[in-house]
Amino acid sequence: MTGNNRKPLRPIMFVGTGSDVGKSVITAGFCRIFKQDGYQPAPFKAQNMSLNSYVTADGLELGRAQAMQAEAAGIPCLSDMNPVLLKPTSDQSSQVVLNGKPVGNQSAYEYFMANDRRELFEAVKEAFNRLSTSYHPIVMEGAGSISELNLKHRDITNLRMAAHAGAATYLIGDIDRGGVFGSVYGTIALLTDEEKACMKGIIINKFRGDGRLFEDGKRMLEELTGLPVVGILPYFRDIYIEQEDSVSLESKYKTSVAGKVNVVVILLRRLSNFTDFDRLESDQRVNLFYTNDPAEIANADIVIIPGSKNTIDDMLFIKNNGVAKAILQAHKSGKTVIGICGGYQMLGETILDPHHVEGTTESVPGLGILPVSTTLQAEKTTLQCRFRFRESENLAFGYEIHMGETVITGHEKAVATLSDGRNDGCFLNEKTWGTYLHGILDNDEVIAHLLQPYTTDHSENQISFRAFKEKQFDKLADVIRANVDMELIYKSLKI
Repeated sequence: MTGNNRKPLRPIMFVGTGSDVGKSVITAGFCRIFKQDGYQPAPFKAQNMSLNSYVTADGLELGRAQAMQAEAAGIPCLSDMNPVLLKPTSDQSSQVVLNGKPVGNQSAYEYFMANDRRELFEAVKEAFNRLSTSYHPIVMEGAGSISELNLKHRDITNLRMAAHAGAATYLIGDIDRGGVFGSVYGTIALLTDEEKACMKGIIINKFRGDGRLFEDGKRMLEELTGLPVVGILPYFRDIYIEQEDSVSLESKYKTSVAGKVNVVVILLRRLSNFTDFDRLESDQRVNLFYTNDPAEIANADIVIIPGSKNTIDDMLFIKNNGVAKAILQAHKSGKTVIGICGGYQMLGETILDPHHVEGTTESVPGLGILPVSTTLQAEKTTLQCRFRFRESENLAFGYEIHMGETVITGHEKAVATLSDGRNDGCFLNEKTWGTYLHGILDNDEVIAHLLQPYTTDHSENQISFRAFKEKQFDKLADVIRANVDMELIYKSLKI
């Protein structure tokens, strides 16, 4: 795969003063830059905690952020890019996915305190080693803060991984949230001498205004830390890159607006794969927002129930807060109501959990909108799919990640026919259907069907979603090149 004449580069790693400082987006930007410069980069994050996941071509699961970063690098995603994925099932436990396959549920205490962290560290090192035989440079992403003193000795993601990889490591600080001097200086001050040896520089992210105004601040940080500030990245709103996790959903708690097709995504407690709605959100005809407010649901034209990592708990959640009643009212009023994955299960008549996959509750009634019944299974289905939507002859792309088997109890037709001959989903009518296919709304044909009752604007001039994403990666790379000392970065990567 390293069929270019470029000299190999050592790995680079982006770590943070905390969560949500921009590590995932910056990692994606550097993946695109290295691709543009003739290298064959690949992303790597040893451990991810996220309900946003994706499926590789061979049916293995990884964090959606690393799949997005692989897309920026122009390569297929592999489970080695994210060997440990934690998918929270409750406030205190997560499903552990190792090398693309679930290996069971563990409480946070069990996971972080158990001896198998040593085994996990060996597994992530092996995954990194496999990846580094085929790609360079490996563009690594850390997790959370690198200075959590009570967790560092069990760390398998941040500086222990950087040391194993020999990665040139850069610390990202978010100036927009305030306290950047304390967070950057404090982070560096709490590192051991061995950890400090990994650090090559600092990137200040989300700066509002003219970056030249921070020149004094840059000099002060360099004097305090002994590290160069290699870049001051601006706060931007005009580049659309997939966000890693639901922290970013806070900016999407909008409301309905006039003159647009209002699409509401039900805000579940265990909402998963919210990237299913990125294509819709980028559509100029659409105002997409997330809520669990029944009054806001009533204002929407289209109601979407998304995926969930704990369908039964979320089913009980929406019944207790009035959301279920609002969804039923929307359906009775002739509005569009669709469900994806866990949302599809909730639209049915019953959800059964005889094997206690999700907890101790063995059965709950669903919304009763679709004539289907779901039985949760211990075995997880993870597949990439080619499919035909409804009567279409065109092949579209999606993927399955679910632990349930859903049976149609009526005579309704399927939503999609998969290329392997299987049928998927239940199509009650033009405005009411459910499917297991994540990514189904990335396809223009499905979007046209969804919006057709609500707009006469067919937006033929819209570029394809794939082309749109490529343009965003290129714009991100341009911003980084304009605001980061790339010569210094490349100098630190020479072997």
